[in-house]
Amino acid sequence: MVSPKTQVQAPLRSLDQRMDALRRANDIRVRRAQLKKDLKLGRAQIEEILTDPPEFVSTAKVFDMLMAVPKFGRVKAARFLNQCRISQSKTVGGLSERQRAELIGLFNR
Repeated sequence: MVSPKTQVQAPLRSLDQRMDALRRANDIRVRRAQLKKDLKLGRAQIEEILTDPPEFVSTAKVFDMLMAVPKFGRVKAARFLNQCRISQSKTVGGLSERQRAELIGLFNR
């Protein structure tokens, strides 16, 4: 008989593995922050990022990327996503081709 309060533990990782994971996560955060700054300043275009997303953006939320675009706030970003039938929790890498094309089409109007 198994006790219902038994907790499942994640496999043990070596210190090197943990440090490597932390290093990669920090690198992704830094690169995303820089990308958001570039979007705000107009040095990067959201259409290009959505068309061919860099690896470090694939797990970022589409909503967060839209919020970094100049003249975009919560309401406008939510409206764009609703028009394309995209959840606010959807990641850039998780967009279907239809969703990606529809979203890019809204920017090219």
